[in-house]
Amino acid sequence: MMKRKKITVVGAGNVGGSVMQRLAETGNYDLVLVDIVEGLPQGKALDLAQAGPVCGYDATIVGTNGYDETADSSLVVITSGIARKPGMSRSELLATNTKIVQSVVQAVAARSPNAILVIVANPLDAMTYVAYRVSGFPKERVVGMAGVLDSARFRTFIARELQVSVNSVEAMVLGGHGDAMVPLVRYTTVAGRPLEQWMAKDRLDALVQRTREGGAEIVNLLKRGSAFYAPAASTVSMVEAILKDQKTILPCAALCEKEYGLNGVFMGVPVRLGGKGVEEIVEFALTQDEQAALNLSAKGVHELCGEVDQLLGPS
Repeated sequence: MMKRKKITVVGAGNVGGSVMQRLAETGNYDLVLVDIVEGLPQGKALDLAQAGPVCGYDATIVGTNGYDETADSSLVVITSGIARKPGMSRSELLATNTKIVQSVVQAVAARSPNAILVIVANPLDAMTYVAYRVSGFPKERVVGMAGVLDSARFRTFIARELQVSVNSVEAMVLGGHGDAMVPLVRYTTVAGRPLEQWMAKDRLDALVQRTREGGAEIVNLLKRGSAFYAPAASTVSMVEAILKDQKTILPCAALCEKEYGLNGVFMGVPVRLGGKGVEEIVEFALTQDEQAALNLSAKGVHELCGEVDQLLGPS
């Protein structure tokens, strides 16, 4: 019997738990769930295992407060970190989550030196940079989940507006994961037709803006907590693309070195995801306005990464 690949998910909150459920239901992997809260990962792992007989999967699922069980993971998903609290500045959030992600990456990288890291912690682009710096892994083995989620939100809003299936909508959202993201409207199609042929500019602009504020909209509705179903689904699509060597082109946070005119910054760009991780950054031809928007987004990420460098010290 072929040995199954091991996946570790760090963080047993809503996102981490949902990622584990989707991965367990594939029946393809051995799974480890890690969290600092005693009993939480163990309880969720046991609960998921007991769902197996009902759902028809037979997965090995381990919950732990340590990292020894994660050894020799093929891939590690990192969802750890705190959400921004009322009165907390962006810099305070960055400092706290940099410290958390730094300690997690040190622990998993030491035990799984050949793993691919998929980062879901926020602020996303900066935390992916933290993982890259701390792990010492090559750039193709450190990737952040953002663009898949942002593109899914854009596709959902378009489909609802036009009353068509989401499967008829193709979209690509680039840039940092935040207000400065760059939905590529020119490359967005519905049944192969450009989006601009389907709706008036004012409606299109409204959907772009709603996409940029997609996370905040859900936070405001939930009152406590943030989105987790769609982030988890987006993460698992990346995990499967990597571990099944699918060569799927997805927008992800990857280290740009001259692609799109950007250098030394983790940015949401289309990448070919396969068995080696980020196997290629796929370059779309951009207009001057699109390039300017991407540069503006990159500037914000550069500033965050500069703060990270001060927190981590010399590399």
